[in-house]
Amino acid sequence: MTTHPTAHDTGHSSEPLVGFSQCHLSILSKLQAFEKLPALQATAAQARIIATDTLALFHDAVYEHHADEERELFPAVLRSAGRGREAEEVQAMAQRLTAEHRQIEAMWKKLEPVVKAVAKSQSVDLDLDAVEKLVHAYSSHARFEEEHFLPLAETILGRDGNHMEALGLSLHLRHTPPPVGYI
Repeated sequence: MTTHPTAHDTGHSSEPLVGFSQCHLSILSKLQAFEKLPALQATAAQARIIATDTLALFHDAVYEHHADEERELFPAVLRSAGRGREAEEVQAMAQRLTAEHRQIEAMWKKLEPVVKAVAKSQSVDLDLDAVEKLVHAYSSHARFEEEHFLPLAETILGRDGNHMEALGLSLHLRHTPPPVGYI
């Protein structure tokens, strides 16, 4: 049986070969990380899309929705409510919902700069707790409105078809661009 001489037997050090081996380990480790890049890129792209969509959601929908409710829906229901207890109930709900609008908008204002940075692929820390609080606040707000205010509004405005039609027309006019006039 033949044995191969070791570095110690020959008096030569195998240090140069160990260096090559360690280099291979380092390269392979980095290449394994590189292999994950396509999936991470897809995740980063999804993050940019969600951030961009969320910016548009608040800019184009949330603020407009809040304004529609505060300028059109709440006053229309209050005008049509019966005197006394019903009017007081509508007023209290409208005040609660309006206060929640301001709270949600304030929460968004704190998150908006970071979400803008995510939309631009900038590396930032997005506060998960703040995101969860905003989503929870809006979910609770919408649930209360869907379960309590809107059914009451339907009852009140439904007593007189003209009141419901007036609200519909008012909302339509609010969202119709003004005609371009001749000068």
